[in-house]
Amino acid sequence: MITISKDDYQKILEHAQKNLPEEACGLIAGKIEGNDKHIEKVYLLTNIDHSNEHFSLDPKEHLAAIKDMRQNGLSPLGNWHSHPESPSRPSQEDKRLAFDSKASYLILSLMDRENPVLNSFHIEGDNATNEGLVIG
Repeated sequence: MITISKDDYQKILEHAQKNLPEEACGLIAGKIEGNDKHIEKVYLLTNIDHSNEHFSLDPKEHLAAIKDMRQNGLSPLGNWHSHPESPSRPSQEDKRLAFDSKASYLILSLMDRENPVLNSFHIEGDNATNEGLVIG
């Protein structure tokens, strides 16, 4: 299971809405306790692809976020991105680019603008498993 605060969820949602029609992206960091992950900080990064179908994290922002995690004693937990026009599940490209089987991959669907959906996935090869995300 993975948990995120309502405030951090709201930060992701607002960043994703602001970047429409492009995909928005970023990183997540926090603590790991057994099989549970607790997101304690979200990083809002620039999608340098400026695309509504895929994303690439800005390398300088990525490095700055990793440095910040280290300085604050946080573990990198994975990344997040939005799907402006598709459901909250990994696309074939998302699966292909998921190189870290320990990472969590959060996907925010804005397909129904009034009812955004955020899920977290464990991706290994072509298999994506919903991790069970709790927003609280």
